[in-house]
Amino acid sequence: MRFFMIDKITDWQVGQSAEALKNVTLSEDFFDDHFPRRPVMPGVLMIEGMAQLSGLLLEASLREKYGEDAKALLTVLERTKFREFVRPGDTLTYRVNVTAISKSGGKASAEAVCDGRAVVTTGMVFVFKQVDDPMLEQKRAALMKMWMAPA
Repeated sequence: MRFFMIDKITDWQVGQSAEALKNVTLSEDFFDDHFPRRPVMPGVLMIEGMAQLSGLLLEASLREKYGEDAKALLTVLERTKFREFVRPGDTLTYRVNVTAISKSGGKASAEAVCDGRAVVTTGMVFVFKQVDDPMLEQKRAALMKMWMAPA
């Protein structure tokens, strides 16, 4: 099963920052077991959403700054804090900022915000890996087009 933890990208500043939305719905499979009769979004999936947005932004930043294509792979989480529960019906706003980038990897600071309150904050460290997969590139391009489509 593939989890897409982004519904829409609402701000995109290559080399700087990005923002995206995730609408949390009761129909998501993970709520069956996490937790019965008290559905709470797993923290690891909020991290995944921030990592997806951060990775995409770092990849675009690598292309712009160095003219290279590579995939960003999450390697380290720094100072991660979970502050509140996220439940069905909530909308998460993921906010990420590029803090460093080189040809070998990058760093981002990230937070997930719900109703104006930070529910998760973290620093993320990525390495860049060359992946030669035209089908992956086509899928990524289609997702980016959908995520960044005007309302």
